[in-house]
Amino acid sequence: MHFRVFYLINRSGERVSSTSAVEMTAKAICEQMLDRLQSEDDYLGILGSDDHALQILPEPDQNRYYVEVPLDAAKASYGRYVDREELEALIHGLSAQFDERSIPGLTYRPW
Repeated sequence: MHFRVFYLINRSGERVSSTSAVEMTAKAICEQMLDRLQSEDDYLGILGSDDHALQILPEPDQNRYYVEVPLDAAKASYGRYVDREELEALIHGLSAQFDERSIPGLTYRPW
């Protein structure tokens, strides 16, 4: 299954906007993108077929990631913290269409 990804890798300046997202499989995302998330300023976004986004924000000092499904209209998101193993399992388990209800354990957080 293919997803579209967008990202910012701060140290190298690499950037792909959500409007220019590139196609990748879940396996490629885990193998090629996750190790590149090394700064709190980095992020990775995964777009499903219905354009819902899963955003991944690293917290390297805590050895964890914050994953969230943003709801722009509500100015909020649903998210939770995961470790690398949980993150890879979450990415491999994503269906083509996902939202805040299809990812277990997310908590509502206003911006």
